[in-house]
Amino acid sequence: MTAIRVLIADDQMMVRQGFTVLLNAEPGIEVVGQAVDGVDAVEKVAELDPDVVLMDIRMPRLGGIEATRTITGRDGATVKVLVLTTFDLDEYVYEALRAGASGFLLKDASADELAHAVRVVAAGEALLAPNITKRLIAEFARVSAAPRPPAKGRTGDLTERETEVLSLIAQGLSNTEIAVRLVVAEQTVKTHVGRILLKLGLRDRTQAAVHAYETGLVRPTGY
Repeated sequence: MTAIRVLIADDQMMVRQGFTVLLNAEPGIEVVGQAVDGVDAVEKVAELDPDVVLMDIRMPRLGGIEATRTITGRDGATVKVLVLTTFDLDEYVYEALRAGASGFLLKDASADELAHAVRVVAAGEALLAPNITKRLIAEFARVSAAPRPPAKGRTGDLTERETEVLSLIAQGLSNTEIAVRLVVAEQTVKTHVGRILLKLGLRDRTQAAVHAYETGLVRPTGY
């Protein structure tokens, strides 16, 4: 099995070195490089072609949000970005996800949590803790009081069941939880998710959730 290639972007040398040691000790994960700021991260992604970037948000020259937007916005980009935060209510987490990040990770995460996070986003899943998902929904409700109408041709092609699955993704449910809710096999849910991403031209579940709220296809309730 090919190892998951990881690039660590953080302006603090201790963080870069610490994460490098932890991840290189994990089977199936290899740190292929380090970047000292956003500009360096963009250049290293082009040079090293990693599968996952651990991206600090606050860095000199170019911040993590803009670096994430540049990296994930390239044609044919498959690299996944996992933003690093100090606090789980970091005000920039929302913007980082909108910029194309696949999830977030606290800097004080354990070795097991770090390795799990890398594997999850590398597999195309979203990494959002329930409390963060709830906060994001609240934030979408705040900034999208008058959501844009769904883009014709991008959301109209979804079937009724796919729209239902997308709604549950946006609520932060896993494939297993969606399968239980809809009383279907988990593989069936995976098939629906794959079709949703293909039809909407999205990279992963996180971007599907962002798309659902920002287009008004799914409307936040209770906030």
